Amino acid sequence: MLDALRKGAGTWVAKVFIALLVMSFAVWGIADIFRGFGQNVAATVGDTEISLVQFDRTYRRDLDTLGRQIGRPLSTTEGAQFGIPQQTLGKLVAEAALDETARDLSLGISDAELAKIIQQDPSMQGPTGGYDRTQLAQLLRSNGISEDEYVLERHALALRQQLAQGVTGGLKAPTAYLEALHTYQSETRAVDYLRLTAAQLDPIETPDDATLSAFYDERIEAFRAPEQREVVLLELTPEALARPDDISDEQVSAEYERSKDRYTNPEQRTVLQMTFTSQDDATEAAAKLAEGASFEDLMSERNLSENDVSLGVMAQDDFLDTTIGDAVFALDAGATSGVIDGRFSPVILKVTDVQPGATKPFDEMKDEIRQNLALEGGEREVLDLMGEIEDTRAGGASLQEVAERFKLPLDTPVAFDASGNDADGNPVEFPQVEGLVSGAFDSDVGVENDPLQLGSRGFLWYEVTKVTPARDRTLDEVHDSVVTAWQAEETTKRLKELSQSTVEKLQTGTEMATLAEELGVEVQSQSDLSRGASSMGRDAVQAAFSGPVGSVHAVSGDGSAEELVLKVTDSAVPAFFEEADGIAGISTQLTRQLQDSILNQYVVHIEDTAGVEINQAAISQVIGSPTN
Repeated sequence: MLDALRKGAGTWVAKVFIALLVMSFAVWGIADIFRGFGQNVAATVGDTEISLVQFDRTYRRDLDTLGRQIGRPLSTTEGAQFGIPQQTLGKLVAEAALDETARDLSLGISDAELAKIIQQDPSMQGPTGGYDRTQLAQLLRSNGISEDEYVLERHALALRQQLAQGVTGGLKAPTAYLEALHTYQSETRAVDYLRLTAAQLDPIETPDDATLSAFYDERIEAFRAPEQREVVLLELTPEALARPDDISDEQVSAEYERSKDRYTNPEQRTVLQMTFTSQDDATEAAAKLAEGASFEDLMSERNLSENDVSLGVMAQDDFLDTTIGDAVFALDAGATSGVIDGRFSPVILKVTDVQPGATKPFDEMKDEIRQNLALEGGEREVLDLMGEIEDTRAGGASLQEVAERFKLPLDTPVAFDASGNDADGNPVEFPQVEGLVSGAFDSDVGVENDPLQLGSRGFLWYEVTKVTPARDRTLDEVHDSVVTAWQAEETTKRLKELSQSTVEKLQTGTEMATLAEELGVEVQSQSDLSRGASSMGRDAVQAAFSGPVGSVHAVSGDGSAEELVLKVTDSAVPAFFEEADGIAGISTQLTRQLQDSILNQYVVHIEDTAGVEINQAAISQVIGSPTN
């Protein structure tokens, strides 16, 4: 969304009239019609002024609206980069043009009618329906304007709506227009087609030297060797600093005892729980159990499945209700409880399985504990050592010297280009950090670079050691690649020639089945093909709808070396009924679009006649951008 807005940015004069769709908001009214009034002028349309305060308030409101849509606030300067000021000003200029015309035509509205409009505004309705003055007060307070200002703006909006109604109120989308659109959207076609690939061609020969040399000379840029960089890398991570051998057996044993709970699996039980709505129901069920009924008998009687009563496998600490937890762990496997007064309701429990608790032995866990302790020590060392490394680099030491001083390994990946690929086009394996490749190409030999974050607790330093400029490769260097490229291009060329000759034969009366047999392919068919279909590829669908039934077309297929030759065999359009629900919806949409288009032309005519002047310097102050 932001990229699309940024593309819409341009000069003020060129963009004043861009609000084609926004125009309907300016005329028909929207929820946030609150405006401000001030002395400084942002723009004029004839004798009608748009105040700078009015522009500022509207612009900030538009920014807030967009910010809510994209999930973050936008500053006034950022909004200018996305072209929002042009849209805001276009909307205000359109409103001012209509206000100018309403005044020239002496349009008016009575106080009673204006009060009725305000009271019927949906945003002014109370919780129980009907006009609620507190809603108006809240809206005025949240927008920082007075009641008089609001009434004046609603008065102006009502006059603009009168103009709009006069210009476009009776306009309706023509039936012929609806029928044409209905035909376009709902028409389906059927096609027969042949799929031609390299298999239908004679083998592509290897080009002679002269042909290959000429091909290479015309496309030398495509085979150019890109600029490459070589770097040295110094990693500082807890793993690199961890020294498990320095951790004594006593430390490992003490850590095992301290965190023994971590290595202990508590006893767990598989539990079924039947819940009752009353104590009487629970007591009655318990009596049946005492008489010999089983828990499963009670489930069947109450139409309960196992999913309805299963709590799963639980340790005692997993129970939120400690009463139920204590009762469960007092039962043996297969046993059923009596009535348990749970926190929320009485229950009867059954334990179907018991999994005894177990503690992993020290011998099994000691290596893992030793490694974890070493990593913890490495984590503590990382930040301390990072400061020392930065101090050493600030003194002019190279990464080679830093590595030797602190006994850290250096990594020297092969030379890579700006895409991170080696000379053969294969990805180079780097540490998992953001910005290493781009940083290397923004840097240069001898330049000190900031460290990059490596994982959650590590750092990576890099230095560019060599820059190999981009250059033109000789034909000998890329001979095989050039041959492959020539053969691919020649294959595409010959496939197009074959598809075109096939089209010509079809157009002169040869049957598609006959051609399919000659080419060694099958005739394929596609029916109910709509304009939005993707099964044959966009180009094929466009071709299928580009001519009448019986027309023949050749298009490129989805594959890199594939041509489709298709013939339109049928066309069908559903009957058109203007009263149908779908058509009625389209009619409403087209009518509004036509009304907005004509109204926009009317407003542009007013602007051209009255004249529009923009105070770009004042607007630049509002949005925080320098004036030219």
